[in-house]
Amino acid sequence: MTRVLATRQDGGVSVHIGYAAMLEQFAPTEAVALAALAERHGFTGVMASDHFQPWLPRQGESSFVWSVLAALGERTSGDLGPGVTTPSFRMHPAVVAQASATLASMYPGRHWLGIGSGEALNEHIVGQYWPEAPERINRMFEAVEIIKKLFSGSIAGRDVRHFGPNFKLETTRLWTMPAVAPEILVATAGPVTARRAGKQVDGLITTSAPIDRVAPLLARFAEGARESGRDASTMPKVLQLHLSWASTDEEAMRNALAEWPIGGLRFGRSDIRSPFEFEQIARTVRPDDFEGRMIVSADPDAHRAHIQHYLDLGFDRIYLHNVGRNQTEFIEIFGRDVLPGLHR
Repeated sequence: MTRVLATRQDGGVSVHIGYAAMLEQFAPTEAVALAALAERHGFTGVMASDHFQPWLPRQGESSFVWSVLAALGERTSGDLGPGVTTPSFRMHPAVVAQASATLASMYPGRHWLGIGSGEALNEHIVGQYWPEAPERINRMFEAVEIIKKLFSGSIAGRDVRHFGPNFKLETTRLWTMPAVAPEILVATAGPVTARRAGKQVDGLITTSAPIDRVAPLLARFAEGARESGRDASTMPKVLQLHLSWASTDEEAMRNALAEWPIGGLRFGRSDIRSPFEFEQIARTVRPDDFEGRMIVSADPDAHRAHIQHYLDLGFDRIYLHNVGRNQTEFIEIFGRDVLPGLHR
């Protein structure tokens, strides 16, 4: 896949700061329009969330990510991918592979495939048993194996098959396949998964977390890459960064509490099944709960410094999610006052 990077006026290569299109918060047409606006203000790619249900009832949306990604490809020119999709429960890995290959064929060099182990909020809706984390992670890596088989076999013009502990694939191939397969990135929040990702896939995705929790993930990813004979410095390391910016600190905090209280939860959320359950739990979140977990500030300089910390840590693609509904203001202010000051 061709990396999409912006160029500074001085001729150097700037950082890759993309826009996170949150489809659980915004209707699909609005999300596409906001992503196009973000590109005009200097954002260089789009990560779109894959949800069947929103986190909270008040968020009010959950459109089909693959449909929206196709529209994003028409309205923008940067890279694009699902923040993470789960090829295990709602969709068989072969279906995810077909969706990804189709998008990559439509927009060569722009699409990457982000894969995660799933959350009950979205995946339990098909009525299957919801396994514990180790089993979900094993299912995810088996799904990756199937997708890689389909990508490589289809490029070579041959059929493939798979019979594993969790999935079966009868002899077949992808009939619509780009010349170069999309990058496969695995989402991880734990060191064991990060190391496996370094061994088996093209890159890593993680979400907002304190620096002292993220740094070990990158180290274990690099360790896994070395064990597979690769150099992690050449592999994509992607961060989705949640933040709350508004014109005042008070408004930024109100937005965080109203729209993204999950950013203040101090326990795992993968087993919670309903937006209404999240709504009840979110009532316990207080302003102090965001400390060290998500920056809440009206100061663009504070946000720029926060983003720079993650760039210095080694992330080479960061997609920003401002949790409030004030997206147009956020895009304009960050495009003017934040993005130009960031560096690698």
